[in-house]
Amino acid sequence: MNISWLSNYIISFLIILILNFVLPRMVPGDPLHAIYGEEALIAMTPEMEAEIIKRFALDQPWHTQLITYITALITGDLGYSYYYRTGVSDVVLSFLPWTLLLTGLAFVISSCIGFILGIESGYRRGSKLDGCMLSSMMFLGGMPDFFIGIVLLLLFGVALGWAPLGGAMSPYAGHTGIDLLLDIVHHLILPLISLVLVQLAPTYLLTRNAMLTTLRARFIMTAKATGLKEGAIRYRHAGRNSLLPVVTAMGMRVPHMITGALFLEIVFSYPGVGTLLNTALSARDYPLIQGVLLIVTVTVLITNFLVDMTYIRLDPRVRYAR
Repeated sequence: MNISWLSNYIISFLIILILNFVLPRMVPGDPLHAIYGEEALIAMTPEMEAEIIKRFALDQPWHTQLITYITALITGDLGYSYYYRTGVSDVVLSFLPWTLLLTGLAFVISSCIGFILGIESGYRRGSKLDGCMLSSMMFLGGMPDFFIGIVLLLLFGVALGWAPLGGAMSPYAGHTGIDLLLDIVHHLILPLISLVLVQLAPTYLLTRNAMLTTLRARFIMTAKATGLKEGAIRYRHAGRNSLLPVVTAMGMRVPHMITGALFLEIVFSYPGVGTLLNTALSARDYPLIQGVLLIVTVTVLITNFLVDMTYIRLDPRVRYAR
């Protein structure tokens, strides 16, 4: 692994941490008011205020506060949520698995389907199937994430009653085992379909364009001349070489996918980080907002790192080009 490449991620992570530390403290007034806001301080007792000031060294110079902040992060302490009356890390970790489940499945499904459709469409350029897929994807790509979610919710949730209107599982149902799993899938299906539909178009269009370029390459003509089957030419030779720009774009799609998931979680009342962020914004729970944004940005950074690792595996030339 190239050290300079890894250092880019470390620098990005440090910048995120410093911004998360500095921005609240640049607000005029004392740090306690800036971080927790007037609404929280009204509900706080003097003893609680003193405890928070001591815990995060808010009455100390900035360098002491920074050391305390980083030490707290290392131990998993992201602050105190006065809305939920518990630690921010505990609150975020209780919501995060639902968002990871939704975005992780949507990422894998939309990437696989978009890639296969892009290969088939590019290979059949100019056919009715290509025109139909291209029009459909351009239509879907122009739709906002939350709008598709609202349409699906009204159609399948309200009008037809085929899907639940919100939540991640039926409350007080007492499901266990396979029944619990089916209940979770039943609640997940509409948000998942909405996110997959929105994310299909970028992968499809990029794969199709890459296929059109690759199919004009000389090695494809050589493969055809040697009598290889169409399936082998389409997927093993053209499709594999079209995969590299698609993998690069996957890393850039992650922030957009997480943003879309945050809006869809609010539409479907899905108990993920998006719903949590909405609650934190409504309650002006600033430590919780900071904690959510920090976790989301770090998740994006880790995902981009994994995509870069995958890219090196697919094309070893990248290892020497860096």
